[in-house]
Amino acid sequence: MEPVRIEGVVVPGRRLGRELGFPTANLSAQGEVAAEDGVYASWAEVDGVRYRAMSNLGCNPSVGGCERRLETHLFGFGGSLYGRQMTVVLWRKIRDERRFASVEELRAQIAKDKEYILKLR
Repeated sequence: MEPVRIEGVVVPGRRLGRELGFPTANLSAQGEVAAEDGVYASWAEVDGVRYRAMSNLGCNPSVGGCERRLETHLFGFGGSLYGRQMTVVLWRKIRDERRFASVEELRAQIAKDKEYILKLR
């Protein structure tokens, strides 16, 4: 897969990532992103600083989502990103987006995704 670059202003989401222990920065992806829905190893850049990250592109079927968006969890970042310009590069798809039976199952999978991504080089 060729890396896919997405730029935009971080918008408020439903704060579900924060509740799951993986806060995310949200960018609208309504028809603008030429990538398949799924979970990606990524990197994000904010104010000239680059962070390793994991991103979900899609509609969040486990929590009743319907608007396609890009949600990115930046490793090692603390603070608020709302209203700030951010660039995300999706560089490796690690799995398809899917519906989980429970929030606990989703949380466990996200933790596994993070562990896997951190081992990639």
